[in-house]
Formats: sequence, structure tokens, C-alpha cells
Amino acid sequence: MKLNEMLHIKYPFIQGGMANIATGTFAAAVSNAGGLGLIGAGGMNTQMLREEIRTCKSLTDKPFGVNLMLMNPEVDQMAEMIVEEGVKIVTTGAGSPAKYMARWKENGMMVMPVVSSSLIAKKMEQCGADAVIAEGTESGGHVGEMTTMALVPQIVDSVSIPVIAAGGIADGRQLAAAFALGAVGVQLGTCLLVSKECPIHEAYKAALLKAKDNDTIVTGRIAGTPVRILKNQMAREYVKNEKAGMGIMELEKFTLGSLRRAVFEGDTQRGSLMAGQVVGQLKDIRPLAEILDELYEGCKEVIAKLSLEE
Repeated sequence: MKLNEMLHIKYPFIQGGMANIATGTFAAAVSNAGGLGLIGAGGMNTQMLREEIRTCKSLTDKPFGVNLMLMNPEVDQMAEMIVEEGVKIVTTGAGSPAKYMARWKENGMMVMPVVSSSLIAKKMEQCGADAVIAEGTESGGHVGEMTTMALVPQIVDSVSIPVIAAGGIADGRQLAAAFALGAVGVQLGTCLLVSKECPIHEAYKAALLKAKDNDTIVTGRIAGTPVRILKNQMAREYVKNEKAGMGIMELEKFTLGSLRRAVFEGDTQRGSLMAGQVVGQLKDIRPLAEILDELYEGCKEVIAKLSLEE
């Protein structure tokens, strides 16, 4: 069963829960375009998240979900609030949702944790997850070490629940590859940043369109908090000082508020322009519906061509 059949949506796509970007309005736009929109709780408090959920409900009658970062200081309140608001799909990151699982499951919620290894995937299956999102290091934002190509098939072989691929997917060829690896669908992030509906600053979008294939860098590898972003002044200074042995507290001064500077102010030099390695494939700004349809139809064309060549 493909992801779109599981979730009752048009396409087998989930939108990533990108902090400060994945608002209720954007999630609704993704859902209306045929994917599963997610509201990203990162950077929010409980009341803010509640308001975004209600905004999303007012803008779509299609399924949508919430992404909870489990390190959020208000995660306990958020975990209960999404039950109160009738949210039916939740993805999680940065920890285990085990303590919330019974409460969520008794309310008919589908739970899909983001994982970076087969060991974590097995633990999520054991605690009751309905599916896992296997995210490779090609993705933007917080990343693990394994590539999507290596990670997805190993997780598929290690669990009996559905696996959703994430990281490095921006066209039909990559979607077809994800299916070939055993995924039931994919999570998209970077390729949606250049949609007309995406709320990031126009200067951020322009930087994405200008970027080439090798224009991302991972900060925080040494400190154990790796984040993939576009190369800019802030990123280069961070990595230079990180390699020189600067302490974590000092390094945090480089990144404090940097995502908000990028998203809301369009600061392309001091902001944290989160983006995955597919950024070089982004060519123009288009409606979400066009991006999703081209991705799906492109995949069908690739699979048809491969079948003819057999």
C-alpha cells in the first residue's frame, strides 16, 4: 500500500515539518495541492501551535498533521493539546514518542517518527509507530550521517511497518529510486521552499535558486548537532571556529536566531538558510500543485521507461 492510500491523499508525499516555515497556512496549501501538509512545532509554544492547527483547519478539509520536536520544553503540553484539537497524524523528531504513544493511539492517531538508523526504527516499531520516516544526510536542517540510498533499504529490511524516504528527493528520478528502495512514499522539504505558497523571505528563495549542487555545508558536526545549510558568511565562520576548537556555548552565538533571520528578514549572509543537497535542482518558483504533479508524473515516466528497457 502506497502512502497516499494510507493517508487518503492524492500523492504519496509528506511535507517536512520545517521550523518557522511549516505554518498552518503552508500546511493547508500543501494538503490542498494533494500532499500531506505538516505544521512544524519547532520554534512555537503550545498556544501558538494550537492557533496554527486551527488556522489549518479553517483553510483545508484535507488530511494534515503536526510535527513535534520532542526536545521542545513544552512538548508534554503539546502532546496533549494535539489530542484535544483532534489532530490525527503526528510525526516526531529529536527523541522517542514512547511516553505519548498510548494516549495518541487510543485517540486514533497515526504516529510516524523520523529515524536515522535501523536500530532506532526498530525501537519505534516496538513502541507502536505506524510508520517511520527514514531521513538521509542529504536533507536540509538537522541531519544524521547515513545517506538515503544506504539508509532506506536497511530500515525497510529491519521493520515490518511502512517506511517513508526523506532526503535528496526533488524530481521523478529520485522518487522512483525511493520506491525501488522499498519506501511507500517520501517526505519533501527543500523542493517545496521555492513554491509560491512557501512563506520564507523572497531573498531566501533567490539564494536557493542561485545555489549549485555543492553549495550546502553541515555545521555542528564536531559538536554533535549537525545542520545542513547553504554556505554563507555565518556558515563559514561557524565551521572555521568549530575546527579551531571553539566551545559549544561560543559557537551558539553564531546561530542564535539565525533561522528566523533567514526566514523572516531574508538575511542571506548571517541567516541559517536550511537546504538539502538537491538545492542545485531548483530552477524556478512555482505553485505547489505544479511541483507535486511534476514530481509524481515524472516518476511514472521513469518507471515506464525502465519497464520498456527490460
